[in-house]
Amino acid sequence: MNQNPHIWVSISNYIKQVDNICDGLVKINPENESKYRENALIYKKKLENLRDKMHHELDTLPNKNVITFHDAFPYFAKEFNLNIPTVISSEPENEPSVKELSETINIVKTLGIKALFVEPQYSDSSAKTIAQETGASVYSLDSGSSGEISKNAYLNIMEKNLKVLKDALA
Repeated sequence: MNQNPHIWVSISNYIKQVDNICDGLVKINPENESKYRENALIYKKKLENLRDKMHHELDTLPNKNVITFHDAFPYFAKEFNLNIPTVISSEPENEPSVKELSETINIVKTLGIKALFVEPQYSDSSAKTIAQETGASVYSLDSGSSGEISKNAYLNIMEKNLKVLKDALA
């Protein structure tokens, strides 16, 4: 797998980030170490429970091939045994070329892919074009970059992603 900055989309990698943040906070504020470690432990347990739930619900789904809007989900796909044969657009701020659309349409048809995943912060027009040509359906997955800000934003986003994936890949 090439280097990809979206490591947090994998829950296991996100757990490592929680540890790294905790260690960093302890270094700059050692007098609150016990509180930082306690909070990290509580949050990591929530993440581990969510990861286990997602495995329980996704591991047995019959369809494992998905097309995503851009390359934000390879760590997530690896963690949950999904296959991403291609992405709709290599640069999320640009629409794919006609050639890229055509290549993606051919892959979707050849592999019988039923689900295309876009992200809520980007246009879904290219995905809709591909869906129109192939019969695939368009769904929204959030890499955590959509801007939700709340105490449990990551957990909420991943729960929504779980529901979407179950609907799309069943």
